[in-house]
Amino acid sequence: MMIQRLTVLTLACLTALSAQAQGIRMPGSGSSSAFAPAPAVRTAAPSGPQQADYIVAVVNSEPITNNEVRARVARTLQQLAQQGTTPPSDTELDRLVLERMIGEKAQAQLAAEQGLKVEEGAIDLAEQNIARQNQLTVAELRKRLSQDGLSLKQLRDDLRTQLLLARLREREVEPRAKVTDLEIDQFLQEQLARQSLAQQEINLAQVLVAVPDGASAETVANLKARADRVAAQARAGVDFATLARDYSDGTDRTRGGEMGLRAAERYPEIFINAVKDAPVQAIVGPVRSGAGFHILKVIDRNDPKPAVVTVPQSRARHILLRTGPKLSESAAVALIKGYRQRIVEGGASFADLAREHSQDGSAKQGGDLGWVNPGQFVPEFEEVMNRLEPGEVSEPVVSRFGVHLIQLMERRDAPMSLRDQREVARNMLREKKMEEAYVSWAQEVRDRAYVELRDPPQ
Repeated sequence: MMIQRLTVLTLACLTALSAQAQGIRMPGSGSSSAFAPAPAVRTAAPSGPQQADYIVAVVNSEPITNNEVRARVARTLQQLAQQGTTPPSDTELDRLVLERMIGEKAQAQLAAEQGLKVEEGAIDLAEQNIARQNQLTVAELRKRLSQDGLSLKQLRDDLRTQLLLARLREREVEPRAKVTDLEIDQFLQEQLARQSLAQQEINLAQVLVAVPDGASAETVANLKARADRVAAQARAGVDFATLARDYSDGTDRTRGGEMGLRAAERYPEIFINAVKDAPVQAIVGPVRSGAGFHILKVIDRNDPKPAVVTVPQSRARHILLRTGPKLSESAAVALIKGYRQRIVEGGASFADLAREHSQDGSAKQGGDLGWVNPGQFVPEFEEVMNRLEPGEVSEPVVSRFGVHLIQLMERRDAPMSLRDQREVARNMLREKKMEEAYVSWAQEVRDRAYVELRDPPQ
């Protein structure tokens, strides 16, 4: 059975390394409107003796301490610095970080209520992915984190939280992002119109009857009447270039009002909208703009040839072990690692192992998933597949379906059929809806939680 794509919306990683490795996004994090006011949290290291920690917030009876918030702020600042992003003010950053932690705490509690768990094997794989994507061994990664002041326990706790919340969001947010065929039709029509506009070249001429700033209603009416008379003469067959030289207030009047053949998108939008259905030699207007009244003539138009749309496709195969009561995630990871070693050492073929062990419908085809477009697999699967070279075999990959072993077979650029275009459009619209749904869902979870904000002790 083909793996269905599921967009996983996750919170930003708490270290720059894990953020780079996981490719995790923060939908809606750019806006502070979703956050309720919170007390400022002290982020600077205290001078003199270490002060006692204290509780700054309670979420459904679970506390968040000042030291926890200060540590998160420090890591956030480190991440923003590595991204070259200017942080908000100290007070605003403290407020946003605390609200982010409140939201995480409420979501983690909801995950616990639903019985969601993350096994150590999944955390091991996440840590290995971070190391590999930063071109480090796991030992080197741990050493660097230690130098940056982040303990191994903190890293693994962070990864556990991210994975747990990602699984919760898969369950809660995904059903809210439904895309209709009508929405796809509208999206494709808009894309086609923009593409056509970007590729079209057009040559317009104009007669501009300028309207001064602050002109009275009577003056505007008189100028409009003048523009109407010029337009009527143009439609009656009077030479347009002569009309432009005699009546236009535009700087192009010496050229007979001609503005030259150029990409349509380089003209003012009101011009393009006015002449979009007009044939060559047609007179259009007067059209009102901030400058005045324009009488337009379509001198020439080069309509674009239909473009052949191509899409980069991948052909991969995989072995899938589904986890559950009879096979834990860690046990599945160990088995997949064993299969990989046998394949890499030449002791077994990928196809044979897939036929024998894979629990996916593709097993009969040796795990072959066929040619696929971007966005057809779950993000964690596709991210790893996209990094592989043809013939390369991945490390174990954990997704909502189980544990995978992936081999990239080929890549190509292929013409995109109408069906493919609709599928890409569906994925793009669904991605946008997922982000919007996440913001709404996260706020709902936050609103349902009992949150007590506490002032620092005096």
